[in-house]
Amino acid sequence: MSAAAASAEQPAPKKNSKKLFIIIGVVVVLLLGGGGAGFMIWKKKAAEAAEAAAAEEGGEEAHAAAKPKPAKRDPKLPPAYMPLDPFVVNLADRDADRYAQIGVTLEIDDPKFAEEMKPYMPAIRNAVLMILSHKTAAELQGREGKEQLAAEIAREVVRPMGINIDEESEEEGKKKRKRAPVYNPVQQVHFSSFIVQ
Repeated sequence: MSAAAASAEQPAPKKNSKKLFIIIGVVVVLLLGGGGAGFMIWKKKAAEAAEAAAAEEGGEEAHAAAKPKPAKRDPKLPPAYMPLDPFVVNLADRDADRYAQIGVTLEIDDPKFAEEMKPYMPAIRNAVLMILSHKTAAELQGREGKEQLAAEIAREVVRPMGINIDEESEEEGKKKRKRAPVYNPVQQVHFSSFIVQ
C-alpha cells in the first residue's frame, strides 16, 4: 500500500507546480503593468516640470514654443464649410441710420473642428455681431474693408474655443511681437451676401 500511496502523491506536486507557474506569471504581468504605468506617469510629470522651467526662464515665448503645433490641413481632404445665419446689424455711422445684411460662411480645414465649433455658435455669432456693429458703411464699401472684416472675423470666431490669434501691428512705428504663430483652423471667411443700406 505504501507504493500505491507514493504513486498517488506524485501527481499532486505537478498540479501545485502548474498553479505556482500561473501565480508567478500573474505576478510578473502585474509588476510589468504597474511599472509601465509608473513610468508613463513619471514621464508626464517630467515633461510638465520641464515645460514649467522653460516658461519661467523664457517667459511666454518659450511656453508657446514648447506646445505642439496643430497639423496643417491635409490637401487630400476637402475643407468643411460652415454657413452662419445671415447677420442684420445697425452700423456705427453717426450721420445716418445705416444697416448691413451680411451672409458669412466659414471655411474650416478639418470637419472634426467644424463639429467642435457647433456648441460655441452663440458666442461665435456674438463675436461677429460685435465686429459688424463697430463698422461704418464707408469702412465696408471697398474691397480692402471687406478683406479686413474677413480677417477680423477669422480671428474672433475661434476665440470662444480658446484660440487667441494676436493682431499684428500694421503701423510702422510700433514694434511687432515675436511670438510663434498660432495656427487658425478657420482658413477663410467667405461672404455669401453683402448688402449695406
